[in-house]
Amino acid sequence: MSHLSVRPLHPDFGVEVLDVDASRSLECPVREQLRELFETHSLLLIRGPVLSDQQQLAFSELFGKPQISASGNLTGGSRLSRQSNVDPVSNEIMPADHARMRYQKATRFWHADSSYRQSGSLCSILAAREVPPTGGDTEFASLRVAWRRLPLALRERIQGLVCVHSLAHSQSLTGEEVLSAQQQTEFPTACHPLVQVNPRNGQPALLIGAHASHIEGWPTEQGRALLDELLQRATVADNVYAHRWRAGDILIWDNRCMLHRSTGYESQRYRRWLERATIPLPAAQDA
Repeated sequence: MSHLSVRPLHPDFGVEVLDVDASRSLECPVREQLRELFETHSLLLIRGPVLSDQQQLAFSELFGKPQISASGNLTGGSRLSRQSNVDPVSNEIMPADHARMRYQKATRFWHADSSYRQSGSLCSILAAREVPPTGGDTEFASLRVAWRRLPLALRERIQGLVCVHSLAHSQSLTGEEVLSAQQQTEFPTACHPLVQVNPRNGQPALLIGAHASHIEGWPTEQGRALLDELLQRATVADNVYAHRWRAGDILIWDNRCMLHRSTGYESQRYRRWLERATIPLPAAQDA
């Protein structure tokens, strides 16, 4: 079989895969090429028809078995996590003060999905069902590129450090108290090396973002100052790709080396509905 055709999304990371229909069963050579493209480019875009839940889950199995979504999600307990302002029961736009709308404010901060879980995450597969005519984009920044750009002295300083990640910390940044006692019990803190190395290609990357609370063994404020500096370096404008969604788009990104965040839109006027499958790291690769 010929190689898949791709188009760059950003000079340093991300490609659009041009000749794949994610709604259909894919042959083994195509699946293998997609995995290689994922490992190399960290972010893949596939455009096509709007997927059903079953089709998205079937496609996601290419990367592994999706995690069960958190209890606080609109579809908590399923293998898809709804990212939306639309109530799945009433099919109406939720009011701005709805608990889920307040919870989703944290998606406006740069983060890596599920870094607050000890198991971490290999990747996320986010598929657009409905999108607003303006706004509601998703921005991405490469933590591999960020690592390569760090001064040597700073690289040496942070090697071997362990970062504590916390869902409660990222939610606190919104100024909202939305985590239930169950959610706080469900997701205690998780510890991950600050510098991660891809086991397949040996490329290092930072693991930072809104869930990153502090550095283990450091005074809290000193650790947060370091994390803030790294985040600022990682999210400079020339290391960011902004994706304007179309219904039917699928984005697959590597949570080991990518940050992302959502941008604002008129959430009380326009519907936005995306579904995400999150694939955990294989046990041997747990951070």
